Amino acid sequence: MSMLKITNENYEAMVEQAKQPVLVEFWAPWCTYCRRIAGVVAKLPDAYEGRAAVGQVNIDEEPELARKFGVDTIPTLLLMKDGQPGAPLVAPGSKADIDAWMEAQSV
Repeated sequence: MSMLKITNENYEAMVEQAKQPVLVEFWAPWCTYCRRIAGVVAKLPDAYEGRAAVGQVNIDEEPELARKFGVDTIPTLLLMKDGQPGAPLVAPGSKADIDAWMEAQSV
């Protein structure tokens, strides 16, 4: 499975109309912490294949989406089910943190 690039233009089709939950990471290329966990995030599409799609929103390119979801700290992860966000996970420390957060949301 590959990482989705989520934009304002494709958000409705990729997230709101998705048949499965979508894990969305809000990030930016200049964000040091985003770069530090990039390796973990890159493996998430395969780790959650069949249970959730995984995509990224570059907040520099898509500031409207960041505002829409009140993202002011990056990286922020949101799990979208039926187009609705669950509780955010801000600056996860490890894949174990992400896994526990996903499990708490029944994914």
